Amino acid sequence: MARLRPGHGVLRRKPIATIEEAEGAASEQLSRSLGLWHLTAIGVGGIIGAGIFTLAGTVANGTAGPAVLISFLIAGVASAAAAFSYAEFAGLIPKAGSAYTYGYAVLGELVGWLIGWDLLLEYTAIVAVVAIGISGYFSFLVGEMGADLPNWMLGAPGTGDGHKVDLFALVLCLFVAYLLNLGIKSAARFEMVVVALKVLVVLLVIVVGFFHVDTGNYSPFFPYGVGGAFTGAATVFFAVFGYDAMSTAAEESKDSQRHMPKAILYSLAISMVLYVLACLVLTGMQNYTEVDAESGFSTAFKSVGLGGIADVIAVGAIIGILTVMFTFMLGVTRVWFSMSRDGLLPKWFAKTHPTRRVPTRVTWIVGVASAGIAGFVEIGEAAELTNIGILLAFVVVCVAVIVLRYRRPDLPRTFRCPGMPIVPLIGVGASIWLTTYLQWHTWVRFAAWFGLGLVVYFAYSYRHSELARSAAVAPAGPGQGPAGPATGPSGGDVRD
Repeated sequence: MARLRPGHGVLRRKPIATIEEAEGAASEQLSRSLGLWHLTAIGVGGIIGAGIFTLAGTVANGTAGPAVLISFLIAGVASAAAAFSYAEFAGLIPKAGSAYTYGYAVLGELVGWLIGWDLLLEYTAIVAVVAIGISGYFSFLVGEMGADLPNWMLGAPGTGDGHKVDLFALVLCLFVAYLLNLGIKSAARFEMVVVALKVLVVLLVIVVGFFHVDTGNYSPFFPYGVGGAFTGAATVFFAVFGYDAMSTAAEESKDSQRHMPKAILYSLAISMVLYVLACLVLTGMQNYTEVDAESGFSTAFKSVGLGGIADVIAVGAIIGILTVMFTFMLGVTRVWFSMSRDGLLPKWFAKTHPTRRVPTRVTWIVGVASAGIAGFVEIGEAAELTNIGILLAFVVVCVAVIVLRYRRPDLPRTFRCPGMPIVPLIGVGASIWLTTYLQWHTWVRFAAWFGLGLVVYFAYSYRHSELARSAAVAPAGPGQGPAGPATGPSGGDVRD
């Protein structure tokens, strides 16, 4: 096995040749059980969900009007530019961790740490946001059944009269954590079935809704101006990057180098087609001012006398949003696992179940944390916090793919990002641009989280990382300093 190449300071890099090899003891290994369509289903499951069933109505009603379609297209273009970069890395580095691992290998340990630290918060918050998003459809469905639930359990404090906790969202987070702890193969099978049901519901919405479209509802198309469409894009962006979380499962793929790039592109393409068609139907069935911000499609179908289909959509929304929670909770636990295995967080978190080979410890921690956010935080604040972190992760991955293409053009790549470097630069520019549409308090909270991350890094991670440990014990040889083999200016192996 190739020895870890120590580097210098915060810019030390993890050689790709080392990352490709199996790492850690048997207790720190994941099970390779996922095929191409398992991965694609996880990707589609992560992308299609709250975007169609919740955010489409929210953005159409108060931000973009019928131009919500443009909002999704803008977000999709930015996401596609980044998706090509992710696909190249996924075929090159078949290990868990996604943007964290890619950043660590190319841009150095501190960048990798900050992205990993960022994703721990963002993915956990996304799980909570999506769980909260179910509440509108859950309340709609319960109301249709004639039941009357007490107000205290229907939302976070401050979101409604008498609301104290979003109990359904809280319990759902814990259920997804339980599901993931059953083992990746069993969980992926469940995900495939549920994703298939979700896609069928979306197709039902599109086909039946098409016959009730009134083209007059598309005018005015930009009631809030073109700027409203861009603001909407910043809001719905987190609904078009589920492939990012899916790519964290690379180490659990049977043939990651071939399957992961395909799964990333397939899942985004399928999802964007469904998003565009669904938005056309939603804003065509109802005037944007009448679209319900919480359960848009259900109320739209009820408004044209299709109450039965509205109930089916409500059930489909709950099922569909569940798959998004699955994908992002999978993502955060795999990032946390990878960071711990690399020594940047305590090794205790990197232990997997002896038979199911899943990181049960971090899965339950994330389950409880996301349940707390889902139960007691308002959805809008949590949603914006998720977007800023993912947009910056996209920037890192797009920059890293350009750097590595020119630093190591010889590496065997099963997929090559087209239009280099233009396409990744589009991803960088679009992602930075979209962050400017986020609220100032989102930046303050994000800066506070990053500040805490820097404290943790310099207090613990810098000294305990595997690269730091190997540097401390590496024997000096001819032409080598006390830190070990010769390294490049950025701290990595000069051949890397």
